[in-house]
Amino acid sequence: MKNIISELQWRGLVHDIMPGTEEQLQKEMTTTYIGFDPTSDSLHIGSLVPIILLVHLKNFGHKPIALVGGATGMIGDPSGKSDERNLLDEATLDHNVEGIKKVLSRFLDFNSKEINAPILVNNYDWMKNLSFINFARDVGKRITVNYMMAKDSVKKRLAGEGEGMSFTEFTYQLIQGYDFYHLHKEYNCLLQMGGSDQWGNITTGTELVRRMNVGEEAKAYAMTCPLITKADGTKFGKSEGGNVWLTADKTSVYKFYQFWMNTTDVDAEKYIKIFTFLDKQTIDNLIEEHKTAPHMRALQKRLAEELTTFVHSKEELEKAIKASAILFGNATAEDLKELDETTFLEVFDGVPQAEIARNEIEAGIDIITVLNEKTAFFKSNGEARRALAANSISVNKEKVKEDFVLSSKDLINNQFVLLQSGKKNYFVVRIV
Repeated sequence: MKNIISELQWRGLVHDIMPGTEEQLQKEMTTTYIGFDPTSDSLHIGSLVPIILLVHLKNFGHKPIALVGGATGMIGDPSGKSDERNLLDEATLDHNVEGIKKVLSRFLDFNSKEINAPILVNNYDWMKNLSFINFARDVGKRITVNYMMAKDSVKKRLAGEGEGMSFTEFTYQLIQGYDFYHLHKEYNCLLQMGGSDQWGNITTGTELVRRMNVGEEAKAYAMTCPLITKADGTKFGKSEGGNVWLTADKTSVYKFYQFWMNTTDVDAEKYIKIFTFLDKQTIDNLIEEHKTAPHMRALQKRLAEELTTFVHSKEELEKAIKASAILFGNATAEDLKELDETTFLEVFDGVPQAEIARNEIEAGIDIITVLNEKTAFFKSNGEARRALAANSISVNKEKVKEDFVLSSKDLINNQFVLLQSGKKNYFVVRIV
């Protein structure tokens, strides 16, 4: 087997690794799982790293398992949390689990017939019939309270000023550990991966596998990747509008593309290794190219292109590039008219707006009236005339003169008109 660990190491994707893990992965096809918490019906870009790890595993000939935590989601993982989570009701949880399955299915083909075909599982399927008495006897007996108390996720909560930790959350590491035991037994899963905050939960799983089996059957390994951060110390994965999601209904493709385009040089150099599948030579060349001409933003462009294609599609990338060109490049009226309503409003987010009645547009309105009386884009008719005479006014990216009449044929999506003065002053007219 090719050495996946050395590949992940140069990409900055290895944080902690249990002795013997690298040797196991080089020896044979190894079934490996990563869990996803169903706190929402989608995943945001913080989940991209575990998704990418699963894809790397598949590409290197290993068998990946994506686990959606329908059961563990009922409890809530205390790792990295200072307070008890609110419990989700069953209907919300079911909805979230289905949403996450759909997202994961875009990156991994769970219907593949290959020997290392990915597997998608929900831990609720094996936890729902397990009685508390059986769990306490068969699982709780194997791990001491001393062992569980030594975990950072427990120690931090008990030492904090909050209300401490409920028995419910205290049992989380045992239930996650049982997942590893179950997958080990049913699928010969030997390795669990996750974020560095999961090390305690994952090693509880390896310990449980060892204590519930003997000899060769007791093999289990663990590896974590770093939690991604920004160079300035702020949280990765958030934009001004909150989380950056992997589904277009929560974060448009345009905003997703722009998130990566707006990455700093330092972060782009790090992220291009973590979030793309480009080989080392290509990445080294890109970094050198960027250092030579940082104003060209070669790293950010390639990062945004690779990620938008990976998460959405090549076609959606082209639309995002076209949408970006409208604001920052030489776009045409036809380019504008191809934008859907959501993307149009996001491209011109924060631009001043005014409303004009549809019947007035249908009758036709002269451009001076539009610029002053109807929108107050200009303070007076005289100011509007001077701008028109200077050839600095555009309607939908096309220059207009004083005799221009705005009508229904000029509408974008049958509801918008884009006014522009000079290069950077925009105004959106909404037809109501």
